[in-house]
Amino acid sequence: MLRQGPISRFLHGVIEYVAGVLLIAAPFLFSFESDAATAVAVVAGVVVLAVAASSEGPSSLINSIPIAVHMLLDFVLAAVLIAAPFLFAFSGETTATAFFLVLGVAHLLVTIGTRFRPAA
Repeated sequence: MLRQGPISRFLHGVIEYVAGVLLIAAPFLFSFESDAATAVAVVAGVVVLAVAASSEGPSSLINSIPIAVHMLLDFVLAAVLIAAPFLFAFSGETTATAFFLVLGVAHLLVTIGTRFRPAA
């Protein structure tokens, strides 16, 4: 289950911190028109930062979430980001929809490409 990809756990954590900040800042950087898109982005950003800071790993602040749970949460987050424009009815807003789709696919690819097991 914990595949061996080219992205280290440390880099994965750094990417998640950057993604969390980007999610929180995106509605203001890209001028989202939808209040729903803004709310989902900010909440998702806070969740990403909390999970990144709480998961086992070299970039974590506290090691309370096991890495297997972190991985599952990453897949769920990617799915939610991709589905968010349609679930929260802001798919008519091109900028927000494109942002969520691109970030969701990128998060999925980063998760698939991460080396979650330490080198033996």
